[in-house]
Amino acid sequence: MDLARSLAETLQGLRQEGGLTQTGMARLLGISQPTLNRLESASQNVTLTTLSQLCRALRCEPGDLFRPGKGRLRVPKGPGSRRGLA
Repeated sequence: MDLARSLAETLQGLRQEGGLTQTGMARLLGISQPTLNRLESASQNVTLTTLSQLCRALRCEPGDLFRPGKGRLRVPKGPGSRRGLA
């Protein structure tokens, strides 16, 4: 099981489902766009600090982020959609 790849698939899927750019999604999650890019490409392992930020923003448990396509994660409402600011 590749946890970095699972997290990458979950984040990318949520972002695309929400119609967000990486910049918009990063703003909603409280992380930088380069960090989101590295997480989505599985080229960076998530730190506990970043994992905590992701869970707080998405209102989920850590394990939820490692099950792509399963569960009921939703992108929080806010600016940054392709139709909006970003």
